[in-house]
Amino acid sequence: MDRETLPANPFAAITRRKTLSLMGCGCAAAAATACTYNEELGRSQLVFVSSGQMAQLASSAWGDLKKQQKVTTDPKYVDRVRRVAPKIITASGGNPSEWEVQVFASKDLNAFALPGGKIGFYTGILDIMDNDAQIAAVMGHEVAHVNYNHSGERYSQQVGSSVAISAAQAAIGTGSRTGQLAMAALGVGAQVGVLLPFSRKHELEADKFGLRYMHRAGYDPNEAIRFWQKMSAQKSGSPPEFLSTHPADATRIAQLEREIALLK
Repeated sequence: MDRETLPANPFAAITRRKTLSLMGCGCAAAAATACTYNEELGRSQLVFVSSGQMAQLASSAWGDLKKQQKVTTDPKYVDRVRRVAPKIITASGGNPSEWEVQVFASKDLNAFALPGGKIGFYTGILDIMDNDAQIAAVMGHEVAHVNYNHSGERYSQQVGSSVAISAAQAAIGTGSRTGQLAMAALGVGAQVGVLLPFSRKHELEADKFGLRYMHRAGYDPNEAIRFWQKMSAQKSGSPPEFLSTHPADATRIAQLEREIALLK
């Protein structure tokens, strides 16, 4: 229903459960047209945007990032990353000539890959990596995010959540105390109940397929476990798993151990 056709507050007395039900019915038709089953992942993906569309968005972000953060040419870092990248990209089914790899001068313990073939590593994370295999573990993980269009799926989830919250605003009305409380509850529900769990799922999927890439590229997959153990030791504390965008270290390592056993 178009929001402008609604009365000022037609559902003032509606319960939260009924509101969620209405939201679900309103989004079902749109979701069905964008939901496809991915054989490799063994699950359906709700994606409103294609990999190509995400690549266009990522290209702009990549350009901005290179302007805002210092790109290092120090061979101590660059040679390591660019030695590993062609092997991982090839092992993942890609063409290394279609990817751009950069190293950013930052103490951040981070790395990423973007749709459209962009890989970024920070010097901070490279400083704690003992060998090329650990670089391969992280790079494989990030490339897997791209190959399975996790960013497109994540974007679609956020869009869906925004639509649902907008629908609730129209149905409940946010001017009343009841509406405000309902919106607060829906905000938490959308964040913890929908968005973050999918993000943890994405992380574990990227671990799984990234491990396969590094193994296919000739690297010791056990180094993935050693790296994540090292990352765990870097933390001074972490939020409970159900409120985190990343799986708990123990969960991640246990899955890696299971996957490594299947590779033998």
